Amino acid sequence: MREIAITDNESFTYKTTGTEKLDVFDWLTSTPRSANFPDIVEIRFKNTRKSFFKNVNGLNLKRGDIVAVEASPGHDIGIVSLVGELVIEQIKKMGVDKNIDFKKVYRKAKPVDVEKWKQALDLETPIMLKAREIALSLNLNMKIGDVEFQGDKTKAIFYYIADERVDFRELIKVLADEFRIRVEMRQIGARQEAGRIGGISSCGRELCCSTWITNFVSVSTNAARYQELSLNPQKLAGQCGKLKCCLNYELDSYLDCQRKFPPTNIPLQTEDGPAYHQKTDVFKGIMWYAFGHENFTNFTPVPVERIHEIIKINKSGRKVAKLIDFEDEVFVPIEAKGFDYENAVGTESITRFDRDGAKKKKHQKQKNNPRDNRPQQNDRPEKREQQERPQQNEPVERRQNNDRNDRPQSNQRNDKPQTNEGGNKPVNNQHGERPEHHQQSGKPHVHHRPNHPQRRNNPNQNNKENNHQE
Repeated sequence: MREIAITDNESFTYKTTGTEKLDVFDWLTSTPRSANFPDIVEIRFKNTRKSFFKNVNGLNLKRGDIVAVEASPGHDIGIVSLVGELVIEQIKKMGVDKNIDFKKVYRKAKPVDVEKWKQALDLETPIMLKAREIALSLNLNMKIGDVEFQGDKTKAIFYYIADERVDFRELIKVLADEFRIRVEMRQIGARQEAGRIGGISSCGRELCCSTWITNFVSVSTNAARYQELSLNPQKLAGQCGKLKCCLNYELDSYLDCQRKFPPTNIPLQTEDGPAYHQKTDVFKGIMWYAFGHENFTNFTPVPVERIHEIIKINKSGRKVAKLIDFEDEVFVPIEAKGFDYENAVGTESITRFDRDGAKKKKHQKQKNNPRDNRPQQNDRPEKREQQERPQQNEPVERRQNNDRNDRPQSNQRNDKPQTNEGGNKPVNNQHGERPEHHQQSGKPHVHHRPNHPQRRNNPNQNNKENNHQE
């Protein structure tokens, strides 16, 4: 959102979509104005259309103001994109004559002008689609790519692309009768259309034709050959369908570096046979050679100085033993120095937290619950079974007493009060005490419950019994 001052301290909110096309950074905006401040301003219209106007009324204009300017016929609405000393530099860059009569800036736009301008902008897309249908019905070999309305809604510019000359006189009559406006047809190229529409290139930046390129230079496939690029049309073509303009950016640097390179069509004669050129690394000064025209595997990198030396030897009628010694600098690896990070590839695992967590949980469980600890070596089931096994010479009565003392004293069978033989008086047997008649008789009490040797031989059960007795 941008607030633009109009008149009488009023304000109008204007929505911009993305970055302005062909934008210029005004680095003199904070400097005070001098007495020789130029009265020429740069006005931006839809997409990449810009023009220069003269501020004849001495208005205090700044970047972003919406103004009404002279048009033919009527008036147009635009946005001030540049003021001050940089306008003179832009005029020189565009090659515009400073002595011509520039069109005038009438005033800052009023709310009525802005409202009519917004209505005209809303009509552009529907009229463009309708104009395409009309051109198709007239069998015209052309593509209408964009429509730009004038600010007063009296005129529209139709931008079209055509491979050959098109007679659109009938089309102009139909469009004028259909939309009741003045029609102007303007032919553009594929690169200009891509600049007007805009977009993101394969490098991740905005298109150069919509940000800073104003004059387009022809690009040929030789630019890709000089830079040792693969002649793949899908990679070399831009959104306009033509070769990318950026192929010309570094072409001069490659041509300067390749002046010291030998011709690629001269084979190098060696004792192993002739070696033919395969590819070139311009900035490293290395050329790759292979023995045979169809050998695409064993490439040998040779410095440019060595190639000149071999060519000189071959001209004298001699052959070299090898293209290059293996102790040459080409094969010396470059050691990376000054890295402030470590290579952590392969040190991380998806299940690294699961394994550590399982061990940690198991360790905490054993530490917090001593009953779940595993038996020590002294508590092995075999040794415990040997210790608990009764000796053969021990009397039967003594073995029965030991079995009775080793049996766990459970409280589950004492939930109900026990009675004596008469069934009148309950017996307090919660702590494993014998009845009174057994205590008075002095005879050892023998339980008639059958023994369970498996229960005694279970090490887990023995641990529980020991814990219970403790």
